[in-house]
Amino acid sequence: MEKTRSPPPGIQLARSLGAKDWSRNAHRVLVLFLTFIAYACYHASRKPPSIVKSVLYPEASPSPINRNSHRKGWAPFDGPDGTAKLGEIDVAFLACYSLGMYVAGHLGDRLDLRLFLAAGMVGSGAFVILFGMGYFWQIHSFGFYLATQMLAGLLQATGWPSVVAVVGNWFGGRKRGLIMGIWNAHTSVGNIGGSLLAASVLEYGWGWSFILPGALIVLGGLVVYLFLASSPEDVGFSGSREGNRRRGGDEEEGRVGGGEGGKGEKGGAVGIVKACLIPGVIPFALCLFFSKLVAYTILYWLPFYLSQTAIGGEYMSVKTAGNLSTLFDVGGIIGGILAGFISDQLNARATTAATFTYLAIPSLYAFHTFGSISKSANIVLMMIAGLFVNGPYALITTAVSTDLGTHGSLKGDSRALATVTAIIDGTGSAGAALGPLLTGFISRRGWSAVFQMLMIGAFIAGALLSVLVKAEISHIIQQRRSPSNARQSGAAEGSIAVPLLVEDS
Repeated sequence: MEKTRSPPPGIQLARSLGAKDWSRNAHRVLVLFLTFIAYACYHASRKPPSIVKSVLYPEASPSPINRNSHRKGWAPFDGPDGTAKLGEIDVAFLACYSLGMYVAGHLGDRLDLRLFLAAGMVGSGAFVILFGMGYFWQIHSFGFYLATQMLAGLLQATGWPSVVAVVGNWFGGRKRGLIMGIWNAHTSVGNIGGSLLAASVLEYGWGWSFILPGALIVLGGLVVYLFLASSPEDVGFSGSREGNRRRGGDEEEGRVGGGEGGKGEKGGAVGIVKACLIPGVIPFALCLFFSKLVAYTILYWLPFYLSQTAIGGEYMSVKTAGNLSTLFDVGGIIGGILAGFISDQLNARATTAATFTYLAIPSLYAFHTFGSISKSANIVLMMIAGLFVNGPYALITTAVSTDLGTHGSLKGDSRALATVTAIIDGTGSAGAALGPLLTGFISRRGWSAVFQMLMIGAFIAGALLSVLVKAEISHIIQQRRSPSNARQSGAAEGSIAVPLLVEDS
């Protein structure tokens, strides 16, 4: 018999003080808000390394502003191999994040997601703060910074499988792409907020650029612990998927168990091998490997690149470069929403993701080639590049992962949301680790070589979805020729491409 689920402490306290029980839709809004804030905090805490790179290794920057402000750099990153060491720090974080993702997804389908997420936020924030304390404690050991980044990355792996699983528990498949496209703006909002926060205190010492974002995610973890209901059963509603199957949509369900818990989903969590066998998981995971290689290379190196590049004939300071880099994420917000909306309208996740990925190639070329003409040109081209780079990345890590984690082949009796999400994003995070590491070495040859790597990565990402794109296009053509037969075919197959990505409801 499944253990009775209890509301989060904050909601229990509100009820004990006489607060009125909220409707299901009100709880959905709260869940979206809390998971949005939670993952924005995760991304904000990842931005400090990209902001302080030109401070730790100032000799790489031709800007006299950067050299005069911090001419000594910070050992052990101020030597000739400074960029390589900075790349190793990035890959240490991302490699542990990638490996931890598989474990975190496996645990996430078995543990209380609220506690799991809150613990990960507090723990990862503590290590981000510890990295910044190296400045105040005058620590110059490469091993110290490497270890703190590795442990922070391991704990950050708790975040993505948890928040996607929680949102998947509360929302059915209808308009999921648009909802999650809007919700996924947390990634860019976190990047923007983290960049602005880290850059704003840089003049007081680079340690503060880590301590404040670290404290922010710790605070966010406490809020999650107090108020996040990880599933409808936690606050007395029946499960989202069961309700959708009975009533054919997202209508509100009645309470069960008198508001203190309810019957959970049938069956246990699936294993990693079974999750990998769900049609579409492997192609999308491999696609995300190259998509995140591109996205995270830009995430970690864009401020550094901007501080090294003469834009309109002038070099900018580290702080200005950090602030300007946030516009890439502004474009990313638009891209995530647009990709989700288009994929809902076409009912074609793979085709949408592949199209955006291919369009990222000319946008990256234009940004590198023409972005130095003027600041205005740089801003416009940076936002366009952000739109096409982050669009497919956002779509795959949200709507696609949730579609596959609630796939019809599971027959509704197994929990796979966190596991599938972890497989896809964990594989993607391996690419995220590789890109910044390669950039640390390739950038010595010039930034043209780095952008060539990014464009090749984007092409491979799109090509890996070719089989799914072909199946989706065939399904769309068949549906237009004979809508009734196509619907019956999709329902019978339960399918990927288009049919397999639609939740069996």
